[in-house]
Formats: sequence, structure tokens, C-alpha cells
Amino acid sequence: MTCAAAAASFVAANAHAQAGFTQPSFQNASVHDPSVIKVGDTFYVFGSHLASARSKDLMNWQQLTDSVSATNPLFLNGASNVYTELAETFAWAQSNTLWAPDVRQLADGKFYMYYNACKGDSPLSALGVAVAGKVEGPYVNKGIILKSGMWGQASYDGTVYDALKHPNTVDPAVFFDNGGKLWMVYGSYSGGIFIMQMNPANGMPYAGQGYGKRLIGGNHSRIEGAYVMYSPATAYYYLFTSFGGLDAAGGYNIRVARSTSPDGPYLDAQGNDMAKVKADPTKPLFDDASIAPYGVKLMGNFLFERKLGDAGSGIGTGYVSPGHNSAYYDAATGKHFLIFHTRFPERGEQHEIRVHQMFMNADGWPVVAPYRNTNETLAGVRREFVTGDYLLVNHGKDITAAIKKPVSITLNNNGTVSGALAGTWALVGSNQVELNVPGASTYKGVFVSEWDETSKSYVMTFSALAREGIAVFGSRLLPKTDAQVVNAVYAELSLGNTGAVTGNLALPTSGTRGATINWTSSNPAVLSNTGVVTAPGNGDVTVTLTATIAKGNTTVVKTFSVTVRKVGGLLAWYAFDGNLADSNGVFGAGTVVGSKIDVAGGSLGYETGVKGRAAVFNGATGVRLPNGLISTNSYTVSLWLKPAQLTAFSPTFFGARNGDAWVSLLPMGHNFVNGASMLWSGTTWYDAGLGMNIPVGQWSHLAFSVNNGAVAVYVNGVKRFSGVNFPNVFTTAAGTFALGVNWWDAPYKGSMDELRIYGKALSDAEVAGLAH
Repeated sequence: MTCAAAAASFVAANAHAQAGFTQPSFQNASVHDPSVIKVGDTFYVFGSHLASARSKDLMNWQQLTDSVSATNPLFLNGASNVYTELAETFAWAQSNTLWAPDVRQLADGKFYMYYNACKGDSPLSALGVAVAGKVEGPYVNKGIILKSGMWGQASYDGTVYDALKHPNTVDPAVFFDNGGKLWMVYGSYSGGIFIMQMNPANGMPYAGQGYGKRLIGGNHSRIEGAYVMYSPATAYYYLFTSFGGLDAAGGYNIRVARSTSPDGPYLDAQGNDMAKVKADPTKPLFDDASIAPYGVKLMGNFLFERKLGDAGSGIGTGYVSPGHNSAYYDAATGKHFLIFHTRFPERGEQHEIRVHQMFMNADGWPVVAPYRNTNETLAGVRREFVTGDYLLVNHGKDITAAIKKPVSITLNNNGTVSGALAGTWALVGSNQVELNVPGASTYKGVFVSEWDETSKSYVMTFSALAREGIAVFGSRLLPKTDAQVVNAVYAELSLGNTGAVTGNLALPTSGTRGATINWTSSNPAVLSNTGVVTAPGNGDVTVTLTATIAKGNTTVVKTFSVTVRKVGGLLAWYAFDGNLADSNGVFGAGTVVGSKIDVAGGSLGYETGVKGRAAVFNGATGVRLPNGLISTNSYTVSLWLKPAQLTAFSPTFFGARNGDAWVSLLPMGHNFVNGASMLWSGTTWYDAGLGMNIPVGQWSHLAFSVNNGAVAVYVNGVKRFSGVNFPNVFTTAAGTFALGVNWWDAPYKGSMDELRIYGKALSDAEVAGLAH
């Protein structure tokens, strides 16, 4: 069978394949540490900060609540609210931050919310229960169950509280075992994860248990977010935990161990008793190295990286610090679901709920489907539909902020594996996979067809585990000839705006399926073959860059005309005189967008400005500027602002390399600078606070200059801030720029005029001249 015929057969035979199948839809919500409960036909998740959401299909989520507030309906009952109901808890914890709760329905039909609050920088915590007649509340507090952090005082087991061996009383998860007994697992860092037996009649712990039985952790091991799921398919209880730190740099990852008894012992795939897993007390605090070898690591940071020429757009599909999961077994369908929060590559600390299916492998361990749930069903597959080229991600066993990217392998029809790894593979039964490649023992898992959000198509995938507790994900690429690969790279290859280049160009050297790109320049003294710019001192210079794209014996050539600008001058000038054109004539016009950079819509008005007309932003609108306005580490941004209101974090000028590296000019900053106007960067969280707010309802001139890390911010020509070590954000000619909006915060409301961008750091006198 030819490659083309195999591809056609795959599409035709796959029940989820492209032709005639409705594209799945998703609606996302943000609930950190989501704990799931199904009531009737609706799934609910409850999480930290009293956030909650609901869904009928585990794909489309409706946000219900998002913060601890006096108006949060989960605890709003007449004059009573969360602050009055949980006053004793907040007083003990010295904080009104609620951490991960869990909700369970008991035999009386009522819903029991196990809540907890923690000081955060110590295990001073309180865990209690509140009850409601409906899952959405309002909940009425029944009291505190456990406390921790009582320094120098007796703990629940009669000994003086010791954070190295006693738990932090947070993150409860309550479950019924197969015999109807009620249990609660809880704990975080500190002394580890513990389990207690609970009274199903009132939801309280039975007396005389102290803190219960330790299952895992201790000595401040970074292990938290425990959750137990029983699977009738295997007759095992599965203890899920998250290792590492929850933020984008923390390396959060989901692990599992199993037991035939609800209270353990829980063992990993190598037979290690997890009760023996704890940090080394002789090592520095939060010693990850001593715990990393244990547990079955199901998922950590990863990215199915999209290469130049691949289908779709963006950087690909993947997660950063996925964790603090719950799990759900659907008795009607026999399906297992993993529900967790995650951050994302190049999106900073933004987090959302994700749901993936799990499937039991031949050894009775859950393997996680590589892509998010679309309620797919594990079905039999034919050999010719699983052979081919794959991207393979190996999750390893480490606790790391590094994002695991894929290697390219091929599952050959003769049972061999070639490409970046050499080995063998087998289709066992109707849908099981066995993979033998270097680095671990046999990986055992399943083949399953899934929806890939990047390519917007159904693809064959596999997920498998080795005995060492290492997981691999595979995602199949549809067959392409060398000519198709090269032409796809040719079609997508772009250098962004090349009409006003002032900094080095990032010239891609590779594309999808191993395609190579080689560059030559018509004037290497000004623009080298590797993209290095030597700006001319007198006048602009136009250079031709030639890209030679090759794979196998197929080659195509693409050329780009690049204008390298002289040092320093005016790059762009948006005067807003009734339009969004660049009056400098170099860059394209801006475009009106909605409430976020990538949201369509919006409506922009104009009024009399400082000079001519000015743009009026209505609080639900932004302007997307051309990419690549700034591409060096020396520049100045100057504009006039007349806010209609001051809202924390609302941007005026915003520029970004990606979601982790950006600069934003804010009329009103955050609490750490007392809400003052500021220049803010997200690369290293640089706060350039001005010590004042620009006034509402009148024009102010703002400017900021950057000169290789030296930064200055001006108001009405007066320098209000100067500093050093400002991040180098604009390292490519493809940066994203916008006015009034970013990817996260409330849009700016007010007027804006005379935006000027320069290719150098202007002097104090030059900025004063712009202001006057």
C-alpha cells in the first residue's frame, strides 16, 4: 500500500476521522485543584479560592464562582457569608485564603464540603466541614475537624506538633471504599499524606485516630493533592498525588500508586512502599531528588511541539505543571477520567481545568490519554492504521520545570521502531501496545484515536507505562511525501514584518519531518546568513535573504526582501487621526479586536485629541498592532493617555515575545506598588512603579525607554523611575503588540493619542520635548 493510499484508508476507516464528523467544542474554566463530584447528569468541580464550575460532558465548563468573597453564593445565606461562617477557621490559619476543598454526598442526601485554610508560609491550618442541601450551596459550617501548626503544643496524637512528621491539615479528599466505608486522605508537604476513617452518618472522623495513618511523604517532601479512586476493572485503589511545586516553574507532576486496601500500603510499579517515601532530612528544604524515583509518573511538563509546516497554528499542544487532580470512574461506561488543573507553555501562571481519559494497561496501571477528553471510546484498531511516523514524549521520572519535547519515531510495519529511537513494537490484542526502546523496560499501554487541537483533526495516539514508572505519549503524523513536507514549510515560512528591521532576525533552520532550511544573504555585512544585523549609520539598506528548504532529494527556494533601518530613528507613529494607520509609512495599520488580543469584535471611537483626533477605548476593545514593532533591547515608547477609569492591571501599550515574556504600561498597577501607575514585565516580574497614578479624565504624557537593561519611565516629561536589569523581551522580529488589551486582564477604558516608537533610548531632553 502506498503512503497516499494508507493515509486515505486511515481517514476512511477511522470512526472519528475527518469526513463528516463534527468538530468537538470546548469551553474552559479556571478552578485550581479541581475536585469532582457528579450530581444527576452534571459534573461539578470545586477548588482553591472557593472557585467552582460545572459541566454536562467534561468538555464544556461553566464557571460558577472564582474567589473568596462576601458575595460568593457557596456560603451566602441571608446575612451569613463565607467570612462569618468560617471565622474560626480564618482566625486559626491567620489567612482567609481557602485551599483545595472536596464535596461528597452522604447517605442523608446532603452535600458535605471539606474545606481548609492555611497561612501558607507555615503549616498553620484548619480543616473543617460544611453542609448544604444542594451541591451549589449555600453551605453551613459544622465546625473544624483538624488543626495543624500548633508550635510547642500537643497535637492530635498527644505528642508535641512537629511539622517534619505531622501533617499540614489541608487538601482533603473523601471517598467510599468498595465496602461502603468512608475515608479521608489529606495533607501537604510537612509530615506527608495521611488517611482517616470517617463516620458516614455525620461526615466526621471517628474518635481516637489522632491524625490518622501516614501513606506517603514527610520531612517537607513536596508531595500533595492526594486523591483515591477505586477501579472495579482492576480491583485496586489508586492513590494519586502531585510531586513538585504548583507554579509554572515548580515542575508539578501527577503520580500514582495502588493498593488492594483503601488505607494502604500503596505500592508503585516497582513494588516500592510509598509510606517509606520522604525527603532526606539532611538535605536542603524541599529536597526533590530523594522522592523523584518513586511513584508512577503519569504526566509532567510536555509539549507536542508544532514545527514549521505542520498542520494548524501556534506552538503545539502541551501542559506546564499539571496536577492536583481528582479522578472519576463512570460505572455505566467503564471509563476512567483524570480531572486536573494545568498551566501552559508560554502562558505564564494562567491555569484552566483539563480532563483526560485514563485506560488500564495490561499490568493494571492507568495510562493517560495524550490529548484532552472528547468522550472517545477505546476500540479495536487495524495494524495499517497505527504504523507510521509519531511524535513521542517521554515524561521521565524527574521533577523539573523543563518542558519535555518530542522526538520523531516510526512504527514500521515489520514491528521495528526507527528514527530517534531504535527498538521494537507490537499490537497486542485489539488495541494494546507494547513498545521496547532504550531507557526502560517494556512500555505497555493502548492505542486510541483522539482529537488534536493543534491540527484540528483526529489522530492515532498511544499512551504507555514502563515498570520503572515512566510514561510515554505518542501522536501519529499523517503520511506525507518529501515534496509535500517541503511545500508545507515553504507556505508557512515567514520572517514577520521585514520593512523596518532594527534587530537580529531569528532565522528558522528546520521544519516538520526533519526538513532543513539554509539561508544566504545578498549583503552579509548588514544582515548575515544567520540573521545578525549590523545597522547602517547612514540611510536604510535593503537586503535579499534566500532560504533553501530541503528534505530528501526535494528542494525549494524562497526569498525575502529585508529593509534594515539606520540606527535610532522613528520606527512607527500611530496618530489616531480617525484611523489606525502608521503615519511613518513603514508598518501596517492596527486592527480593532475585542476584550483580549486574540478575541474578535470590539468597537473603537475617536474624539478630539492632544493633536488632531484620538482613539477612544470603551473598556471592551483593544487594538492589535503589527508584529515586530520592536526587535531590539534599545527602544522608546511614547504616548498620551486620558483614562476614563483606573482598573488594576489594565494595559495601555502591551508588547510580548510570548506569554512568559512581555512588557505592559499600566495606569494602575498591583498592590505591591500600592496600585500606582507602572511599567511591568512578566519575564522576571519587573515592577517599575511610579509612586503615583496618572489622573482620570485628563491627558498625561507617558514614555519609557530601554537601553540594554537600563530603563526609565516618564510622566509629562519628568522621569519618575529609573532602574537596571530590565528584561530583554523583544529578541525576535515576530513580537506581539497591542493597545488596551493583553491575553489576561480587563481592557483599558479611556482615550489614547500619538503613539510613537523609536529604535533607540531617547534622552531625558528628547522625551521632555515629546511631552511639551
